[in-house]
Order: sequence, then structure tokens, then C-alpha cells
Amino acid sequence: METFNDLIKSSKVVLVEFYASWCPHCQAMMPVVDDVKALLEGRADVYQFDIDENRQLADDLGVEGIPCFIVYSDGEPVWSSSGEMDGNALLAKVENFL
Repeated sequence: METFNDLIKSSKVVLVEFYASWCPHCQAMMPVVDDVKALLEGRADVYQFDIDENRQLADDLGVEGIPCFIVYSDGEPVWSSSGEMDGNALLAKVENFL
């Protein structure tokens, strides 16, 4: 199985989202993240982690609010934000590092 470190180095730029199935803000972001994922296909990888299933990872990364978005460039965190956001804004944040 790939480790988190393998995943964040899987392409030059990687978007990671931490979410919870019970979180209304996370539910609202699901179709937005799906759209962003489709628009980034072939240019950046997108990974989503359920915070309830990945509590230790979230704690290790300092995730405090959900949904939480983290952009990695060459395996290093370069931007993060919590809460709902516009899909175009999220896409632009990722594209800044491409």
C-alpha cells in the first residue's frame, strides 16, 4: 500500500482534502472537489481522506477544521485552507503551483 508520503509525491502538485461524511460543509464541497479533480486530470493528483478513518494522519498534519485542503508541491505543503470555498478559487490555488 502506498504511504501518504508516496501519494503527496505522486505528481509535482497534489491536492489533499480531509473531510467527514457527517459534515454538511464537506458534503457541499464534494461536487466542487469532483469538478476540480476533473479539471486537474493529468496535471495534478487529488486525494481525499475521511478524517474519521485517518485521525492520526490528520492530527500529524495539524488539521483542525474540515473540510481542509492542502496543496503539496514536490512533496512539501505550500498552501492550506479550511472551510467551504469557491471551486474556481480552489482550482486557481492548485494551478498557482503547476
